[in-house]
Amino acid sequence: MKVRQHYCNALLIGLLTFASACSFGQGSLKDFKNSTPEQRAEFQTKMMESKLGLDEAQVKKVSAINLKYAEKFQPIIKSQDDGATKIKQMTILQGQKDKELQAVFNKQQFAEYQQFEQKIRSRMMARMNKQQ
Repeated sequence: MKVRQHYCNALLIGLLTFASACSFGQGSLKDFKNSTPEQRAEFQTKMMESKLGLDEAQVKKVSAINLKYAEKFQPIIKSQDDGATKIKQMTILQGQKDKELQAVFNKQQFAEYQQFEQKIRSRMMARMNKQQ
């Protein structure tokens, strides 16, 4: 169960760049792996702008952060490394990204962002449990 939780967390990190609450589950992991960093960053920025009510200045900063980390995630997504290695790398990057986003968001926006992450994590766990 603990391995599955770590695997789920790693997928969450990647899927946060790909899915929004409205479209979660409509895309596939294959689509995610075949998307470019620019596509993932743009999608995530639009989702954050919509869900968090970002202003223009925030959108510019968030867009740059999302692109920066989408590019950093790319070699991990494409790598043939084992799951544990990917989890470790993604967790570190996501923590760094969250700190940068926290500096851009106000307290309410960051709380909403964290709630959104938790919703996706819960949905992923439910999906993984159904697949067993």
